Amino acid sequence: MSNYQQYQDILNDQMTLSKKLLMNYQSLGLTDSELITILQIQRFYYDGNPFPTPAEISKYLTGTDQDCSRLLQSLIKKNILVIEQKRNEDGILNEYYSFEPLWEKLYTAGEEFPSTTEAASQENLFVLFEQEFGRLLSPFEIETINIWLDQDEQPPSLIKAALREAVLMGKLNFKYIDRILREWKKKGIRSVDQARQAGKQFRGQQKSGETVSQSSKKDISLYYNWLEEE
Repeated sequence: MSNYQQYQDILNDQMTLSKKLLMNYQSLGLTDSELITILQIQRFYYDGNPFPTPAEISKYLTGTDQDCSRLLQSLIKKNILVIEQKRNEDGILNEYYSFEPLWEKLYTAGEEFPSTTEAASQENLFVLFEQEFGRLLSPFEIETINIWLDQDEQPPSLIKAALREAVLMGKLNFKYIDRILREWKKKGIRSVDQARQAGKQFRGQQKSGETVSQSSKKDISLYYNWLEEE
């Protein structure tokens, strides 16, 4: 009986791991520490805790609570981890970690993993935004950047160009940057050189105080003030 109970304890102590994750995490731009963090969060989920705190997770990592917070922030930036909400039976709203973006990257048919260079470029993009804003980005702001990258398929270089335009215009906010990117996409601007020329024309027009007649045959969209409502 004791041998049987020992065998059952061993079985109960197991958890399912993704072979594909272990084989491809580097191709997704993940570090060894980030992989271990993912596995620890999964382990908490198996134990009935879907939203462990950084302090709880860091007990099983080689680092401080702050180090764990940075790892979680990095996973969110890389669109590997998201924070979701759901109501329990009593109607109370609870938060939990979800790896749905990770599983989509790993198991979506025909999905190509980003190259090491692409992954590094995307990671540097978040660092650049934090440097310009002078603070860490909020989860909502990180999600906005990920939407630009994944859903809108904006190249990191063009997002950086839009950030630069916002800085030059003194309009450093996500709403302004989003309007710039949408307007560029509508006009077929897909390169940094095209974006730079459009920005120069717009800033030159603003500086000179000239007005463009609605009846003019010129394409006035390049002088559009993206902060104003359409």
